[in-house]
Amino acid sequence: MKDYSTDIAIIGAGVGGVAAALAALRSGRKVILTEEYDWIGGQLTSQAVPSDEHSWIEQFGGSRTYRNLRTAIRRFYRDHYPLTEAARAWDDLNPGAGWVSRMCVEPRVPLAIMEVWLTPYIGAGKLKLFKPCKPVAAEMDGDRVRAVTLRHLRSGEKFTVSARYVIDATELGDLLPLTGTDYVTGFESQAETGEPSAPSSAQPENQQAVSICFAIDHVEGNQIIDKPENYDEWRAVQPDFWGGPLIGFKAPHPRTLEITERSFTPNPDDDPLEVDADQRRNAGDSNLWTFRRIAARRNFVPGAYESDICLVNWPMIDYFEAPIIDCTEEEYAHRLKRAAELSYSVFYWLQTEAPRVDGGYGFPGLRLRGDVTGTDHGLAMAPYIRESRRIKAVTTIVEQDLSHAVCGEAGAVHYRDSVGTGMYRIDLHPSTGGDNYIDVPSCPFEIPLGALLPRERSNLLPAGKTIGTTHITNGCYRLHPVEWNIGEVAGLLAAHCLETETTPHAVQADDRQLEAFQQRLHREGVEIRWPDIRGY
Repeated sequence: MKDYSTDIAIIGAGVGGVAAALAALRSGRKVILTEEYDWIGGQLTSQAVPSDEHSWIEQFGGSRTYRNLRTAIRRFYRDHYPLTEAARAWDDLNPGAGWVSRMCVEPRVPLAIMEVWLTPYIGAGKLKLFKPCKPVAAEMDGDRVRAVTLRHLRSGEKFTVSARYVIDATELGDLLPLTGTDYVTGFESQAETGEPSAPSSAQPENQQAVSICFAIDHVEGNQIIDKPENYDEWRAVQPDFWGGPLIGFKAPHPRTLEITERSFTPNPDDDPLEVDADQRRNAGDSNLWTFRRIAARRNFVPGAYESDICLVNWPMIDYFEAPIIDCTEEEYAHRLKRAAELSYSVFYWLQTEAPRVDGGYGFPGLRLRGDVTGTDHGLAMAPYIRESRRIKAVTTIVEQDLSHAVCGEAGAVHYRDSVGTGMYRIDLHPSTGGDNYIDVPSCPFEIPLGALLPRERSNLLPAGKTIGTTHITNGCYRLHPVEWNIGEVAGLLAAHCLETETTPHAVQADDRQLEAFQQRLHREGVEIRWPDIRGY
């Protein structure tokens, strides 16, 4: 078994893992980065989910490097895609003109940018990237993680990575059980957290739905796939709170829970430049085709695209039959297979049974675009994970820290040890315990350093959804720009501690050390406060 040694080992190359690696590499450290899937980039790429962002991300409320990523994506389209002159001149180019975000793009584009950014470090011998592989064991030395053993998912070969700092950037917090690190899953109780939306008793197996997304377009001809396995079973599923069958256009409105019927009109021939992707004014999901559209054909010269491309991440593909955390490998595989069955069943229903505005049923011209998501099977490469294991942290972020109903115009809690900013509604999808949506207005919030620190581990840091949130606050800390911010800070913190011969916990506890680290974040372009703009 091969052994590798490095300064910083980052296990998981999703949004947070890539941000952590780039931050550590910019700081002059050697890094080993590993990833379970063939694509790095997680939510943005292998999971195929367009970036969920707040309304001010173009100006502030995120790190400089995250905005650089958005700029590079737009530049890639301008340099390599046959845009119309109007689209090319659109400063805030939204290639997909989706309503969910001002940055709706095909997943291969952010993948290309991240790979380009990492490539010089690979050439220089500063970065080793291993994929596809999963962590299977860890070796401890007191409160420190000494090494992690990983298994290559195709060859089966194992190798060991030892590092002075280890960052868990996996989607489900895989290192936490392997290292014996205390963690939480599912709902905490109201007695534990005091959260208005928490249940009276803890529900560790009550976890958010997982979804296997897919991309589709619509062309002439009959593209109908074979009837999926267990289609009739999925077609009969009707949750008590759904207002109809799970597979259908009726579903609860996330914010009001009223039963709402959405529409679906492929290629509506709308003007992309008129799309106003601002969640404050319009959730944008009334027409599911344009909601998460990732390529609007009218942004490109005539004939370049024969159809829009739509990313399906809709309520009806949410798999909340059973949790996927802390189950056996066999149960995990079976449950993801069930989630894939549901996605295929939704697609087949769209092709054959979905009601059309002309009174007919089905859209036989719909095609799965596995070429867009990088797979032969037609679905996304990886499941969209909304909720992870979460560390028992020095600081736990609770609902009342940022709920608009609690905080009002005074705004979210200001943390002494803030290391970033974010904003999104508390957005919890239906869960494995049978709960409906929990969708709560929130205030622009900060990211406390204490939430990145496990209580009893000195060199293990999270870089994503594994931070010290609750089930409820995970609902707004799990989105793309926040995950990037968390990962970037984890990479910078590990590098900072190596340079200054200190520890993450000492940085957080000591005012002078904390101020020095926050000054470093400022120089790196990581915003730690929301702007309070006044004259001078």
